[in-house]
Amino acid sequence: MTTPREEKTRVSEISRIADKRLAGGIPCFVQIYGKDIGRKYPLDKVQTTIGRGPDNHIVCDMDNVSRNHCKIFAGAGGSWIEDMGSTNGTFVNDAELANRRRLMNGDFIKVGGVIFKYIDGDNIEQLYYEEIYRMAIIDGLTQVFNKRYFLEFIDREVARCARYNRPLTLIMFDIDHFKKINDEHGHLAGDYALKRLANLIHAKNIRKEECFARYGGEEFAIVLPDTPKNNGAILAEKIREMIEQTKFEFETNTIPLTISMGVTELQKGDTVDTFIHRADGKLYEGKQGGRNRVVA
Repeated sequence: MTTPREEKTRVSEISRIADKRLAGGIPCFVQIYGKDIGRKYPLDKVQTTIGRGPDNHIVCDMDNVSRNHCKIFAGAGGSWIEDMGSTNGTFVNDAELANRRRLMNGDFIKVGGVIFKYIDGDNIEQLYYEEIYRMAIIDGLTQVFNKRYFLEFIDREVARCARYNRPLTLIMFDIDHFKKINDEHGHLAGDYALKRLANLIHAKNIRKEECFARYGGEEFAIVLPDTPKNNGAILAEKIREMIEQTKFEFETNTIPLTISMGVTELQKGDTVDTFIHRADGKLYEGKQGGRNRVVA
């Protein structure tokens, strides 16, 4: 058992180490998903707590965040994170924390329905503004392109393909009965489903010159430059089948998950709006026809 004097000395030493480390640039969390997206939280204390309670240094006022959820320590070896017995757990790069863990630059930290990115480097401000730019085009939850970037990309490609008479195919799809997943398994399970689906599709099916984006909610879009509709339909069927055969598990619960997809090719006289509207119409046909299908 330590004496008050020994404890004071220990705390002073931790503070001295942390102050020395932070002198080169204070590491921070940037919120990339949730209500305060883009907000920066300097980790400038020996211990920073996160939770729903108002006494925390970082307050996340959400039902799926515990009153005292997790804490971050500053030490000689870097920043360390530890769960505080939260109900829904603390996740670093999608892995639930079981023990205290050191944070590395670029780590993603999920606290209930909030996601932070940890930034630590030689030039914190530059990294922060790079992250803000990145957030302008990347969806915080799924880490694929967002609707803003999708609209810019498809606008360029419609003009280019129309000018050079090149094929352009658009796939629109969404998750079948997504509201039921949220209602039966909770919103954290819905977030998990969206993220895992996006990661699976992006890793195995999307080429560098193509655009895969979260269009909104549970709806996604894939833009395929220089690709005719038949080839786009083949890709869509491959993705549909892969998702149907993938086991989605969240907290020991299996989540049945399928997608419906609409495929269309750019036609003469199309605007971006008519192009997207026609793909959405094909998607709607798939929904009306029984779901878990591709309509081209």
